[in-house]
Amino acid sequence: MSKEGLGLTAKKKNLQDWYPEVVLKSDMADYSAVKGCMVIKPNAYYVWQEIQNYFNERLMNLNVRNAYFPLFIPESFFKKEAQHAQGFKPEVAWIANDENSERLAIRPTSETIIYDSYSRWIRTYRDLPFRLNQWANIIRWESKATRLFLRTREFLWQEGHCVYETREECDKETLTFLQEYEKLCRELLAIPVLKGYKSENEKFAGALYTLSIEAIMPDGRSLQCGTSHNLGQEFAKSFGIEFLGKDEKKHHPWQNSWGISTRLIGAMIMLHGDDKGIILPPKVAYNKVVIIPILFEDSKRDVINQAKKIQTLLKDFNPILDLDGEHSPGWKFNNYELKGIPLRLEIGPKDLKAKSAVLVRRDNGKKISVKLKDLKKQIRLILNGIQDNLYEKASRLMKSSVVEARNLNEFEKAISNRKIAKIFWCDSVTCEKDLKERLNTIKSILLPLEQGKVSGKCVICNNEAKVMAYFGKPY
Repeated sequence: MSKEGLGLTAKKKNLQDWYPEVVLKSDMADYSAVKGCMVIKPNAYYVWQEIQNYFNERLMNLNVRNAYFPLFIPESFFKKEAQHAQGFKPEVAWIANDENSERLAIRPTSETIIYDSYSRWIRTYRDLPFRLNQWANIIRWESKATRLFLRTREFLWQEGHCVYETREECDKETLTFLQEYEKLCRELLAIPVLKGYKSENEKFAGALYTLSIEAIMPDGRSLQCGTSHNLGQEFAKSFGIEFLGKDEKKHHPWQNSWGISTRLIGAMIMLHGDDKGIILPPKVAYNKVVIIPILFEDSKRDVINQAKKIQTLLKDFNPILDLDGEHSPGWKFNNYELKGIPLRLEIGPKDLKAKSAVLVRRDNGKKISVKLKDLKKQIRLILNGIQDNLYEKASRLMKSSVVEARNLNEFEKAISNRKIAKIFWCDSVTCEKDLKERLNTIKSILLPLEQGKVSGKCVICNNEAKVMAYFGKPY
């Protein structure tokens, strides 16, 4: 493959070089002529479609409807948000219609324009709970250190926005949507995650609290994969959302918002790939099988005919049949390994005589000889095995990447060894800010949902500990 520059030059242990190279060469994305933006190519967009298909079904079961709101947001809406969101700083690109109208922002997130509509749509307790979701593109114009899928100026996401009569309902469903994200990552993308609360420093500006799921990448850094925010009642107050309660009095409702983005594709690539290329979990691979005939002149016709029959037999897996005569089988093997096709099927004259084919797993390279009559059944089982193996391997990585630190020396050692440190912590804004000043990019990742017994001193400042927390270096 090197003669055409298709093979990887970087090793995965050098993740900073490997990741952008593998994204480009595996045909998942390309750079755009617009700085900081990207082109999502068909193989990657199929992953996003499968995420949408999976999650839309879950949303229907949770009584959430899809809608769409304008891309342009009046500047005055942001000023309303800033009234209660301390530290609010929109990362937006601005446009103006004319000299006499206010500026418009290109959507950095949609709560302001959505809540303006909610103020007209919600009237009584009978309208609640009110649940909507939007699939959209987002612009974060201040993003400078861009990275394909992980951080770009424009990306795709979904954002859910729900309204409730009581805090109890809001709390319950804020957690429910986070659990749905965890399930999506596990079942579809084979990504294990940590889940919990964000610290006061790291929560969404204006939220009562923020829940998140975090995946641990091979370099020991965490990657936020989804968030769910309890927004309290302040957004409702700012945007005039009220309802007439059962007591015939006016009340402000409780709200939450929750979202995932195409960042999940970057997490999948970085977590599962190897020195050969990406490894697509079978559930999100458009082509789950590639068929490569091993051809010799005296048996060429018979082998190709059988390969075509196999392609028809396996149509449920959308197989590729590679009959290209310009490249050797070895070149083809490398090419499809680079692109992450879960399963390779090889068939040559010896296999033809034995009425069998050889299957090669992308996740571990194992070769399996299977009778032609059993192909469809066995391939389905093997693909399920690949999906499970990817998750189990990633789970082992996550478990080995988290270490308990009982004092500051152990904490700093864990960080220097590119681990996530699990520590007792005072949960203080000042303590976390002081740590960030001392250790630069180190911050709290999250506070686990299930805390267990917390007894002792804060590992960082030695004050009384209040919580268990994960600290580390995030993307």
